[in-house]
Amino acid sequence: QVQLVESGGGLVQAGGSLRLSCAASGRTFSSYTMGWFRQAPGKEREVVAGVTRSGDVTYYADSVKGRFTISRDNAKNTGYLQMNSLKREEKSVYYCAALGSGIVIQRSASEYDWWGQGTQVAVSS
Repeated sequence: QVQLVESGGGLVQAGGSLRLSCAASGRTFSSYTMGWFRQAPGKEREVVAGVTRSGDVTYYADSVKGRFTISRDNAKNTGYLQMNSLKREEKSVYYCAALGSGIVIQRSASEYDWWGQGTQVAVSS
């Protein structure tokens, strides 16, 4: 079992930055792939970024490439999502997720085994 707790969300002006954290406990942190997803009201949960167990391979949705950076610190059992140049339309609940098997970053939320409770990100004009 893995427990995930996100933090770092809040209200930011358009163009601003936030850094989300995902603190993990339970199973060995370096044994699973991590992903960040977001879900806006009335919309499906969508992948934002993913990172492999060792942190050497990352994936980004086209909409966030060049602005968001995913990383992980296996020694601290924590994952991160640095979000720069935020846009109003990126207001969502952001979730971190863990995938316990395989080595490939999955883009579908249904592939992930464990989820955090989410952290709200609001972007004002």
